[in-house]
Amino acid sequence: MTGLAQRASAAASVVRARAAVTPKVALILGTGLGDLADEIVAPTVVPYAEIPEFPVSTVTGHAGQFVVGMLEGVPIVAMRGRVHYYEGYSPQEVTLPVRTMRRLGAEVLVVTNAAGGLNEAFAAGDLMVLTDHLNLMGMAGQSPLVGPEDPELGVRFPDMLTAYDPELRKLAKQAAVEHGFALREGVYVMVGGPNFESLADIRFLQRAGADAVGMSTIPEVIVARHEKMRVLGLSTITNMTVGPNAPRETSHADVLAAAEQVKPRLAAVVRGVLAALAR
Repeated sequence: MTGLAQRASAAASVVRARAAVTPKVALILGTGLGDLADEIVAPTVVPYAEIPEFPVSTVTGHAGQFVVGMLEGVPIVAMRGRVHYYEGYSPQEVTLPVRTMRRLGAEVLVVTNAAGGLNEAFAAGDLMVLTDHLNLMGMAGQSPLVGPEDPELGVRFPDMLTAYDPELRKLAKQAAVEHGFALREGVYVMVGGPNFESLADIRFLQRAGADAVGMSTIPEVIVARHEKMRVLGLSTITNMTVGPNAPRETSHADVLAAAEQVKPRLAAVVRGVLAALAR
């Protein structure tokens, strides 16, 4: 067992000692979306700072806590806020929470993020279910799987052709329709950050086939698939980078404000998926 596997197991032991349930679903709540964790029934809250050698969130809108409890009759563990590569963490540290949640018992990962819209048919306030991703950082060698092979973590060279589970996507779309709105579908691309994109960046990403851009998610998805978890990805389109409604400048405050408006619909989709899994 490598140091990474040991750290994940040790972190899981800390959380498990406090939690009253064994989670089956893991939920990562991205920028400005952490309040969904307040809807968890009988929650146990474990701050990342109370777990030895664990990465701690430093970004506004990311509280940095595990919340374990029940939602829609399903035992879950939610990350109220994540850590990012741009905070100075390695891809292995960024994804340590996913490995920890897997060792707690989670078999499904629902990962959310705030993203900029690249598809001109989108609008700020849309929700997009991820069908695929464009892993620019991984292509450049920044992969969470770099390092010694460890069977405790997963096999080397995991396949990513079906990283986003079709059945979970179907459940998400059904939940949206039941609540009177439709989900966008598309390809998510990750950039390193922590700056927003230039016009040339945006043109390049559009031509590469991406529909939304953010600074997270793909490392967590890769590790979840490495750990044999099923994955559902959801992007909140908090701002448009293109089109007539794109602002001349984007700020983190704008992203947080837009995420606040979308939270009820995101909660409806997540709750709908959980309810379907419970059935």
